Amino acid sequence: MSKIIDVDTGDVKFGTSESILRSVAIGSCIAIAAYNRQNKTCAMAHVMLPGRAPENSPYPTRYTEDAVDKLLELLNGSALDSSDIEACIVGAGNVLQKEDDTICDSNIKSVNQALKKRNIPVRASSLGGTIRRSIAMDVETGKVCFSEGGGQEKELWKPA
Repeated sequence: MSKIIDVDTGDVKFGTSESILRSVAIGSCIAIAAYNRQNKTCAMAHVMLPGRAPENSPYPTRYTEDAVDKLLELLNGSALDSSDIEACIVGAGNVLQKEDDTICDSNIKSVNQALKKRNIPVRASSLGGTIRRSIAMDVETGKVCFSEGGGQEKELWKPA
């Protein structure tokens, strides 16, 4: 039986074999599920805000840049090496259906820019809309599944 590792808002966690990384009730946040092809390891970040955390922030990994750096450190031991990393991203739903919402688009832009800057390809995504999402990544296989609202879990991506 697989051990569930919950990745809450602002968390960045690493999974070992026989575990599932999972983030639930993702609204305007974005979950980044990352897979290292070389050593077949996985990590997940639940990003809340765009950009980099202010200096002395008690929760730096709530911010995109800091969360992606931490993700790479967990996968490689270095925030500089991303050559074998692939990612899937899920979230950024305007679940409160605010007409003047900008955080969802800002999060999408920030996450995509942070991954592109580090040469991490996004293999699949489910972003935007008005429905909350959940994501799960099987560390053993790298397979990523997601669900929308209370719906059925669907496969989003599986490494070749």
